[in-house]
Amino acid sequence: MHPLLSKTAAALVVSALAQGVAQAALFAVDPGPYVPANGSFAAWYQDTHGRTLELCLSKAVSSRVPSAPGAPTYMCNLLPAPGIFDDTQPLVFPSNFPDEAFWFTGDGTIVDAARGIDLTYVSAVEAAFSGGDPIEGDQISFARIRIRVDVPTAGTYVITHPYGVDVFNVDTPGRRAINMTRDIGIGVPKTYDGALKGDVGPFLRSVNGPYTETNPVTGSAEQFVGDPNLEEAFTGSPFNTNYIRIEGPNGLDLRTAVMAISGKLATMARPTPMITQRSTYSRKPGASAPVAQQDVFVLAPPPPAKVTLDSNNPVLNLTEANTTGNWYAQSSTNPSLPSTLQVTADNHLAIASSTPTTLPMPLTDLVVISRAEYSLSTGQITVVASTSDETSPPVLTATSGTGVAIGALSGDGAVKSLATGISPIPPAKVRVTSSNGGTDTEEVVIVQ
Repeated sequence: MHPLLSKTAAALVVSALAQGVAQAALFAVDPGPYVPANGSFAAWYQDTHGRTLELCLSKAVSSRVPSAPGAPTYMCNLLPAPGIFDDTQPLVFPSNFPDEAFWFTGDGTIVDAARGIDLTYVSAVEAAFSGGDPIEGDQISFARIRIRVDVPTAGTYVITHPYGVDVFNVDTPGRRAINMTRDIGIGVPKTYDGALKGDVGPFLRSVNGPYTETNPVTGSAEQFVGDPNLEEAFTGSPFNTNYIRIEGPNGLDLRTAVMAISGKLATMARPTPMITQRSTYSRKPGASAPVAQQDVFVLAPPPPAKVTLDSNNPVLNLTEANTTGNWYAQSSTNPSLPSTLQVTADNHLAIASSTPTTLPMPLTDLVVISRAEYSLSTGQITVVASTSDETSPPVLTATSGTGVAIGALSGDGAVKSLATGISPIPPAKVRVTSSNGGTDTEEVVIVQ
């Protein structure tokens, strides 16, 4: 079951969201049709590192951790529930089906009895039912981060984990003084794309995996990104924080670099995921010709994947430095405008079934607003902005954040300005757009 938050936990969620750091890094979800064998849930989710995990319903058991009578060491987090799901019987939806199932789980603990710290950390992409029990039409999915900590002292605690940083101000210490659950993605039943916007992703994985086990029902070999029966070193954090750490009063600083990971690798072929982030150019006068550069940023699987700027002559390899999947390249080509770049990501060395993905990236100038100021006494707004194209400065036009026209900026060079009257209400934000495609948005500073 997925219990509702207590009032205390809800308050902590607000604090965590306000102060935490998160990066949604799931890329795609099974679009359907959805079949009863999966409880009419999405069959799979794919992350930005290219791994695709199926809804984990296999009864394969660990070959590393022996099962005990009545307690199989399943490679999936299968949770028996009396009257709902009997794991000794065949899965049949809805008469014998778990009320909770998972595409991914990553769980860890930090326990220091001497210092009074007992921390439980949960990350998951979960399948559940809006009414609790398995019923057709109640299927939901969500990405979950849960942090529960017993602390002995009031004060501020900072918890760094694979998917971000959360800060908690504790007034009353004790059991579960920190009690936060953040579920993102719950929406209309049988709509599964909400979890793509959650905090979980890319999927964590054991550094010792993938593990291959035999499904006793089908006799097929299956692969898993981790073994939930073991706490192991892992990788995959989008921030390269492959650990859990708690810092707090009186010099408290504890961490663990092991977690229990579960997830069943899918076997279908999927394109290499790639998200284009930025492609901008700049140029300025040189001694004999303009000095130009093009900067290209994409999010794609880390090495051994490869990302190339195919439209450059010669083809240019992008570089990635810290296994987070953030790729960059710079070209010195002076572009002819308008121009569209072409980038290809290929992850077949990491995932043999992965196919290359090629995407277009419109090349634009880089616009930077250096001043956006409104005077209450004069009713004047002043906007100063620049373009990265110093040799052929394009037209820069200002609008409000909601798209209401303000006017064109003037000036002969790359830096242009605008001062005009707006009344009686100033815009909250101003956007400056270049005729060469660049844009920047800033909040308006209000002065007397």
